[in-house]
Amino acid sequence: MREFTYDALPARIVFGAGAARTRLASEIERLGARRLLLVASERDAERVREIVAPLGSTVAATFTAVREHVPVATAEAARAAAAEARADAVLSIGGGSTTGAAKAVALTARIPIVAVPTTYAGSEVTAVWGLTEDDRKTTGTDPAVLPRVVVYDPELTASLPRDLAVASGFNALAHGVEAFWAPRRNPVSTAIAEDGIAAVAAGLSKDDPEALLRGAWLTATAFAAAGSGLHHKLCHVLGGMGLPHARTHAVVLPHVLAFNAPGAPDAVARVARALGVEDPVRGLQALAEEMGVPRGLRDLGLRAEQVDDVAALTAPAVPADNPVPVGGGALRRLVRAAWAGERP
Repeated sequence: MREFTYDALPARIVFGAGAARTRLASEIERLGARRLLLVASERDAERVREIVAPLGSTVAATFTAVREHVPVATAEAARAAAAEARADAVLSIGGGSTTGAAKAVALTARIPIVAVPTTYAGSEVTAVWGLTEDDRKTTGTDPAVLPRVVVYDPELTASLPRDLAVASGFNALAHGVEAFWAPRRNPVSTAIAEDGIAAVAAGLSKDDPEALLRGAWLTATAFAAAGSGLHHKLCHVLGGMGLPHARTHAVVLPHVLAFNAPGAPDAVARVARALGVEDPVRGLQALAEEMGVPRGLRDLGLRAEQVDDVAALTAPAVPADNPVPVGGGALRRLVRAAWAGERP
């Protein structure tokens, strides 16, 4: 076994059906927060009101102008709301975009986040933040943006529309697959990733919100420890260009796995075992087709003339130890195949 380092991120996880109703107030009290900035999308207004009702006046202000990929203007507005409310913590209830806005506040205000995920985005257990400006997405890591407490409640994800649940589930699969070749990969993150992939795949096939949520937690935990590789570097560029986050991951994932497969036999074997198939690339593709995932990036709005820009912007960010070299036009061919919806 090669030498490795594993950084366990210091978050408190509360998991269980109904936990948002029964545990959130006590967890916030335990944290010592007195003035919360609530970050939640207007789409979830009724459900959020029910969740936060027991918190009373602890919710000092609410920010609802959530946008995907967290535009800089959104981040600045959320920070202003936190400052005006004199918030000493942020309560995020929603998907990855909501968590992202909360992270933007924590990044500068240095106040803790309590996250209640309503999708399988996984951002709630990573120290990664992202901001978008002028069609470019900038990401970074900072311990301040790692939510201090995460309340996982499968009741909140059970009502997700099927297409959104599928796309978000594939995003969770991408976290697990990426962990096998990311720069800080190690035996611990690899084991967690494999277990998480198996849970997500089973959850998608059986329409099981509890398995999906548990798997999303595990794969994101593995990703947080292992870091970001080719798949996420590519998807961050695509996200900066305005493509929808989760569906982009769903389309790109089989292509990146096929691209890296020749140089990552252990990853191939582990993904195959987790999915219960012989060929994990075909297995992912079959699962995507069964679940109605769009075939290509062009179906998500990427134009043919943007393919070269995507490849050029991604190439410098790809880790040097990616299992397969991305030079010599290889990365462009990968992007072009994902754009066209070719079978990987």
